[in-house]
Amino acid sequence: MYLIVDKKSLNPTVTYMEIEAPFVARKAEPGQFIILRVDADGERIPLTIAGYDREKGTVQIIFQIVGATTEKLNHLQAGDSIQDFVGPLGVATETEGLKKVCVVGGGVGCAIALPVARKLHELGVEVTSIIGFRSKDLLILEDEFAACSDELIVMTDDGSYARQGNVTVPLKEMLEAGRTFDKIITIGPLIMMKFVVLTAKEFQVPCTVSMNPIMIDGTGMCGGCRLTLNQDGKRVTKFACVDGPDFDGYEVDFDEAMSRGAMYRDFERHAYEEACNLFAKEVKA
Repeated sequence: MYLIVDKKSLNPTVTYMEIEAPFVARKAEPGQFIILRVDADGERIPLTIAGYDREKGTVQIIFQIVGATTEKLNHLQAGDSIQDFVGPLGVATETEGLKKVCVVGGGVGCAIALPVARKLHELGVEVTSIIGFRSKDLLILEDEFAACSDELIVMTDDGSYARQGNVTVPLKEMLEAGRTFDKIITIGPLIMMKFVVLTAKEFQVPCTVSMNPIMIDGTGMCGGCRLTLNQDGKRVTKFACVDGPDFDGYEVDFDEAMSRGAMYRDFERHAYEEACNLFAKEVKA
């Protein structure tokens, strides 16, 4: 069992937890993920590591409440325990040899982008961060990004905070103005990453994306997390859990990934509603 050391709400649908997991904390690196089960009967879900403290032996996770399992997880409090917490899994984000990087995060994907920005900052890299949200109410981690970025740009779709527009707007403006980056690292919704990649490609800037498809075992056995890459004119199958989650954005077939990601949306919504109804009955009882 893995103790929940701390818990707090970052916005109405996003929760932060700090978990006591010393063996995971000892090896964790930005870009890697864990797989957890809330209880013995629960499903396995992957969550990217949002931070770690090797001295305390803790790992931070930030998750959006979108399905039954994240709803159950959100009902746990500091002092409660999680059944399983396995990791670190996946390949860490490549940060060596970079001097100027633009980190682009969208929504809850900013939780994954933050440790990458922190690691780059620690290595002395000049970090420009662009983070985007639908509205002010959904804003998370602004202060944390400011602390590890040489420049931070915040965007909201509806203009309720900072600058109105999506993350590609300031990115394209900077590139058109002659700003150069060794790499753009983008993490967020698939549609956002797709257009960040298209923007980067226009200026021939290398672009890394973090993929988070359907995943079960985290070892490449189930095949649920498979992705199609276009490499040297050939379509190649890779697995996000063992080959990623980071990939060359120029190679990813985003349309296929978005189609696969939508396959279980109705099922997930139904399971979420059932979980909510169950908790509501428990409260009334």
